[in-house]
Amino acid sequence: MLELRLVQGSLLKKLLEAIKDLVTDANFDCSATGFSLQAMDSSHVALVSLLLRSEAFEHYRCDRNISMGLNLSNMAKVLRCSGPDDIITLKADDGGDSLTFMFESPNQDKIADFEMKLMDIDSEHLGIPDTEYQAIVRMPSAEFARICKDLSGIGDTIAISVTKEGVKFSTRGDIGSANIVCRQNTSVDKVRFQFQDSSL
Repeated sequence: MLELRLVQGSLLKKLLEAIKDLVTDANFDCSATGFSLQAMDSSHVALVSLLLRSEAFEHYRCDRNISMGLNLSNMAKVLRCSGPDDIITLKADDGGDSLTFMFESPNQDKIADFEMKLMDIDSEHLGIPDTEYQAIVRMPSAEFARICKDLSGIGDTIAISVTKEGVKFSTRGDIGSANIVCRQNTSVDKVRFQFQDSSL
């Protein structure tokens, strides 16, 4: 028996919206530690590795390890039916062939449930090696998305370089070139650097 209750349901919606264009079908694995997904895009360029730890859920019950094959576009369509503040509960029976989504409004005046058929997806788990990075940059995802969108009008590829002065995003295209530099800022919602290599 699987039963997961996520009070902040919008989190699951945002995650699905972010990965549904990269990965079409994937296995969601549920174990005692959490709810996870690992899949590659069709061109084998991007690897998506997602883990929602059991502590993220208000109620987490997973009696045995279970793997559920789902079409992510269809799952995103189902999740779009939930309200922005809805509590999302996922349920699946042992040996069942479907996953049930239940959406509850915060004041309990509306409850909706959807059932989605599971798929049989053949996939292998890839080992993600521990890597020592020369630099780690933390910045708001909205700012990173805005920079990529701005530079996409100039060129097709972006070069990212990090120095002690800042992070530089550069592109070159038929109409010219562009550079955007983000300087380090220590406030929580701004750009922060952490250097692993003193040569930078």
